[in-house]
Amino acid sequence: MRLNEVVFNDAKPVEGYGPGFFRIGGTVVQGPVITGAMGTQAWSGFDDAAPLLALVGKIDILFLGMGAEIAHVPAALRRQLDDAGLGLEVMSSPAASRTYNVLLSEGRRVALAMIPI
Repeated sequence: MRLNEVVFNDAKPVEGYGPGFFRIGGTVVQGPVITGAMGTQAWSGFDDAAPLLALVGKIDILFLGMGAEIAHVPAALRRQLDDAGLGLEVMSSPAASRTYNVLLSEGRRVALAMIPI
């Protein structure tokens, strides 16, 4: 069996989450968050499309974690992201975290925006 070390480059993996927080690259972040190769930052949520739109051309896909359960993206936000040509996958925050970590370990150009559980 061959083992390969996972290298995350500039982006940090999601190491854990709980009610109201995420642990990303050893740092606890309270509330909604965006993370990827551009770093990790607090996010104001669905009314704040600017940091998501800033990812256009820098990533191939954005994972959007909707909290404990999958939900619909607000129509105005979905329209803005679609118009900008940003690939979007919507799922629960735990599923989005796992999927992001796997694709990040493969060296893919991904980012993650999440609402806490």
